Amino acid sequence: MAYKPKNTRQLPIRVAAAEVVAQVLRGQSLSMLLPEYAARVDEKDRALFKEICFGSLRWYPQISILLKQLIQKPLREKDLEVQGLMACGIYQLMYMRISEHAVVNETVSAVNGLNRKWAKGLVNAVLRSFQRQKMDLLEEQANNATFQSAHPKWLMNKLVDAWTQTTADAIIAANNDRGPMTLRVNRRHGLRNDYMQRLEDAGIPAVKTMHSEDGVVLASPVDVSALPGFSEGDVSVQDEAAQLAAGLLSLKPGLSILDACSAPGGKTCHILEMEPNLGSVLALDSESRRMPKVEENLSRLKLSAELKIADAGDLDSWWNKQAFDRILLDAPCSATGVIRRHPDIKILRKPADIDKLAMIQARLLEILWQTLSNEGILVYATCSILPEENDQVVKAFVASHNEAEIMTIEASWGVATDCGRQLFPTINGSDGFYYARLRKKTSVGKDVDKGPE
Repeated sequence: MAYKPKNTRQLPIRVAAAEVVAQVLRGQSLSMLLPEYAARVDEKDRALFKEICFGSLRWYPQISILLKQLIQKPLREKDLEVQGLMACGIYQLMYMRISEHAVVNETVSAVNGLNRKWAKGLVNAVLRSFQRQKMDLLEEQANNATFQSAHPKWLMNKLVDAWTQTTADAIIAANNDRGPMTLRVNRRHGLRNDYMQRLEDAGIPAVKTMHSEDGVVLASPVDVSALPGFSEGDVSVQDEAAQLAAGLLSLKPGLSILDACSAPGGKTCHILEMEPNLGSVLALDSESRRMPKVEENLSRLKLSAELKIADAGDLDSWWNKQAFDRILLDAPCSATGVIRRHPDIKILRKPADIDKLAMIQARLLEILWQTLSNEGILVYATCSILPEENDQVVKAFVASHNEAEIMTIEASWGVATDCGRQLFPTINGSDGFYYARLRKKTSVGKDVDKGPE
């Protein structure tokens, strides 16, 4: 269950940021915390608040090492807000262009807002010690891989084992960068070239995405209210990697579609934009708190689909026994391909999670396969860059299902794997994502026309 602030009183920037970091350290999700706390910060300060939250968590594997050296006695769990505040302070001193004097003064003053006046001396001493010892402290960590990469060691090892050191280094660099703001132009409302002209007229620099036919990458993020036609549904915010899903479904008029694990609805909407004459579209998700976002996106884009809140793995709770022609299974995963957008993953994700998630993925694939029609296509997707959740899941499934046929994805994006294609997060490019396509053959052992790619 998401953490709920005790009240809705307005908070100073650094008090709010310290509380957010503390709650992440206690196991809460940044994406759940951020909207609630942002609403409690003065509107003019929200950009700075978000920068401090994201930055402090992005670099926390570094910052935590420094704090261990600067704090003589570990803080109690109930005082993680103080640790969060110091983490925010060190992040600002290391990476932000704010005067050091202002950072120290404002961070120390924030102690009062946390109702921990006893910690003023500690926070002041830690930040000033960091200022004095900064060069020596950083030099001591020159050969510390965790510090230099700002990634947990277990994840670094998995990346190197799965790919290469060079690829792992590139992934880590992208994870530590900010993800670009990418748009998906609604082809029902107009052409991408026309929308890019509208962006140019609005003074918003942008370029076309390399692989998605509907994508546009902005040179710098802007508030969606500044995007031409956003409220009218002319465009949506969606990473390029996620925009590739709809095209893999080989959509045609009259087909019945299941988007399992659909929230927040970006892929559901793209499916409907891409083929306006589908027979039916069912958007399924197990989390009731996320389904309103699907409704909101559909409404803004003037699209319609059937929505159900149910566990995709519990067929009796939602399936009417009518087979689907196409299924998109965007399975729950480690989200290791989107760390740059969710830096709390570095803190929250643990090695044991990967095997647990792989079991969930295999179960969902097994169950949803039952709902796919003969000659139907299932697209298996994750935002993970770990083979345990991707190729290994698909390979094991195909090995136990003679009627399951891997359909080669002929594309210029990502790298080919045994069962699909893997995208890695890239600076100024797409997030990390995995796709595999499976066809349910009518007759095992006979050649089947694969149809259009």
